[in-house]
Amino acid sequence: LLHLFMSYSGRFKPKNYKKYTGDPTKIVYRSLWERRFMQYCDDNNNIIEWGSEEIIIPYISPVDKKVHRYFPDFYIQYRNTRGEVLHEIIEVKPKKQTKPPKEPKRKTKRYINEVATYLINQAKFKAANEYCKDRKYKFRILTEDHLT
Repeated sequence: LLHLFMSYSGRFKPKNYKKYTGDPTKIVYRSLWERRFMQYCDDNNNIIEWGSEEIIIPYISPVDKKVHRYFPDFYIQYRNTRGEVLHEIIEVKPKKQTKPPKEPKRKTKRYINEVATYLINQAKFKAANEYCKDRKYKFRILTEDHLT
């Protein structure tokens, strides 16, 4: 019964708050997958520092052709198995949102919104890839397949 009252968003309180790049009292998760990844960052000794929605990447929306600001879910700096220090920007998304929506027989409002969301996400991911390439970072999208 407890899980019925568990919120899918809330505040995360890190144990290792010195590893957090922003204000550790203002960490918000918007899904249980994000919360799970925050816990991983907090607990993993190979993660040197991390932040949640601390980086701003401008992108042009394909819907209104205007510049918007994209706040990727996570930034991490970590040590890999060879001891190299690497940087990544990570977006946590349901797998369903990483693929184009299936076209229904009738073009419903919901379908049109799903297409717009998909196109906007693709523009964000493209901008994030360019941002990362310029800085020798890696951009990665994690879905429920990676976080189970």
